[in-house]
Amino acid sequence: MEYELTWLTVTLLFASGIIASCINVLAGGGSLLTLPALMLLGMPADIANATNRVGVFLQSVEGVRGFHRHGMFASEAILPILVPTVSGSLVGALVASYLPATVLEPVLLTTMIAMAVLMVLRPSVVVPPAGTIPLSVNQSPLGWVSLFAAGLYGGFVQAAVGFVLIAALAGALRYDLVRANALKLACTGIFSLVALVVFVARGQVLWVPGLILAAGMVIGVRLSVRFAISVDQKVLRWFLLVMVVVVCLAAWFK
Repeated sequence: MEYELTWLTVTLLFASGIIASCINVLAGGGSLLTLPALMLLGMPADIANATNRVGVFLQSVEGVRGFHRHGMFASEAILPILVPTVSGSLVGALVASYLPATVLEPVLLTTMIAMAVLMVLRPSVVVPPAGTIPLSVNQSPLGWVSLFAAGLYGGFVQAAVGFVLIAALAGALRYDLVRANALKLACTGIFSLVALVVFVARGQVLWVPGLILAAGMVIGVRLSVRFAISVDQKVLRWFLLVMVVVVCLAAWFK
């Protein structure tokens, strides 16, 4: 496929990667910047969706490393969490390679609106109070189903999957927002890799723009992990709410 790389488009890709990864670490929705940036090069939506996974995967790896260095990554919980998440992502990636992304857009919009309403009216449902003991996947059937659904959506289309993962990890399994964000990045990285394998096999990944985007995303995640750990939970909650509302509006007026 033909696409045009100029100094302007390279700068745009790199900058959008930095900003998007900061948004992804603190909340989610960064792909709402990176997907349009890739499509400005002339990529159709399915190729941009596949190419975007290169940056998301490398961003996730660097983010997990950062949270782990600061002792904020619940490594003992990741394997049980990955079972439903990866299962869902494989199904989602296979479906995504054949169907348009618009199929799941109503599901995303409904989930985001419900999440925004709960965060305003009953914030403890989505963001647990300080000191809440997290549940294991075995203790929460709702958590298992939520993680499978998050993986299904994430394998299908990357945009805004972080919100679905936070709803599962903080809402269903009751992790605080910092640890939920760390686990979210681990889940995103794994099922992005699964999806990437499917997209590479189908020849849908453009590596040069994907790696330019990834370079910006790795830098952005390094800048934002320390802030995510040090900032007050209330700030994270309000940032999450703002991003949820932005995603809802973007999906509604698209």
